[in-house]
Amino acid sequence: MKTNKILAIILSMFFAIAITSCVEDDDFSVPNATGNEENAKLNDLLAKIDAGTVELQTIQQVRNNFVQYEAIQFESEIAVKGYVSSSDETGNFYKEFFIQDDPVNPTTTLKVVLNQADTYNQFNKGREVYIYLKGLYIGETNTGDDVVTIGGQYDDFDSDVLEMTSNQISNHLFRSSITETLVPVELNLSDVSESHIGMFVKLVDVQFPASLEGQPYVNPIDDYDSSRPIESCSESATFTLESSTFASFKNNLLPTDGKGSISGIINKTYDGYDLVINLNSTEDVIMDGLRCDPLFQDSFTAGNLNNWTTYSVTGAQEWYYNTFGNPSDSATMSGFSGGAVQNEDWLISLPIDLSSVPSAYLSFQNVKRYSGNDIEVFYCTDYNGGDPTTDGTWVALSPSLDTNTGSWSSWTDSGVLDVSAAAGGNLFVAIKYTSTSSAAATWEIDNVKVTVE
Repeated sequence: MKTNKILAIILSMFFAIAITSCVEDDDFSVPNATGNEENAKLNDLLAKIDAGTVELQTIQQVRNNFVQYEAIQFESEIAVKGYVSSSDETGNFYKEFFIQDDPVNPTTTLKVVLNQADTYNQFNKGREVYIYLKGLYIGETNTGDDVVTIGGQYDDFDSDVLEMTSNQISNHLFRSSITETLVPVELNLSDVSESHIGMFVKLVDVQFPASLEGQPYVNPIDDYDSSRPIESCSESATFTLESSTFASFKNNLLPTDGKGSISGIINKTYDGYDLVINLNSTEDVIMDGLRCDPLFQDSFTAGNLNNWTTYSVTGAQEWYYNTFGNPSDSATMSGFSGGAVQNEDWLISLPIDLSSVPSAYLSFQNVKRYSGNDIEVFYCTDYNGGDPTTDGTWVALSPSLDTNTGSWSSWTDSGVLDVSAAAGGNLFVAIKYTSTSSAAATWEIDNVKVTVE
């Protein structure tokens, strides 16, 4: 719509003025037959909304029609308005975009699927769009993923919502003349939830692991989607950046030389199990601060407890490496063996060098399953590798611990625990597990960090 050939079809000065007067940006104002028809159809929809023959509903009202595992067709004269939050300009989205209900303080979203590539040329980020919903469907493109989607058809076999056809697009999906500047919702990693799916957000105080230095956004061995971990500098939390292998930035190197923020769209993995963030552009990745690499870190992905000493005071059970964790791998202890068994077992870190720092802080994540004693957490500076009940001057800490014993997913941040009294020497961290013959909980520990701040 931006070529001289298209501009040449302006029929009169009056026509040009009329078109220009109803728009606010050059892209929308280019007068061609398609644009005129689009304008007329939007104006017709807006007139019907003003007359009350079509009801303009909020995105939340529309979402109230959603039923998981089903495709529901709209039969009423209703429409919805939103602001495009995603962009396929870099190829990281394909034949889809998200809309949110407000450009500054969004509360909810919808996904729109359509048989149209390069939607950014028409439905650019921040564009105000109207969707005439009668005859369209609401559901999921991948049944069970809980990503609420508007489409034009549905699959008889599994009730997946399918794309709007080209003909449906022209009769149901309209952009207005308005493009707003979206203000991302600022979130810590632990704050991200399903309520943010489709929303333009900014993950703050984050960095890519130093181990990814020299690696591109997309792993060359991946065929479709590629995942890269994100770590928080302010809490014991991790998240995942997911990128399409067709993205134009796939070979760009990850910025691992600093910490900062990552803005993008919260989404689900294809299987619908995990939340991820998708980029609109790598320009939204800003790493302008100093890295916050910990003095000590263990997410147990090495597949062992080599950074730790395990010591069993009582009972045959011991701390062990487990393939389950948050999101995977952990140090685990259970005193259950054919029944609850009395145990006292310590998981003690190897010495952590604090000789060159003035302060230090411990954090970790934990989950508890089944009834039983809480773990206890200690630190000391004088452990020599023996029985911790007699070796070392242990100081008790007060972490936040999981209280939901009925779930494996209720991972709890310990909070930031001050161990600065050990600065200037070696720090030893210990997690003490106890069980009795009547109650033996299972505890998993993951993402242990000791940081300067």
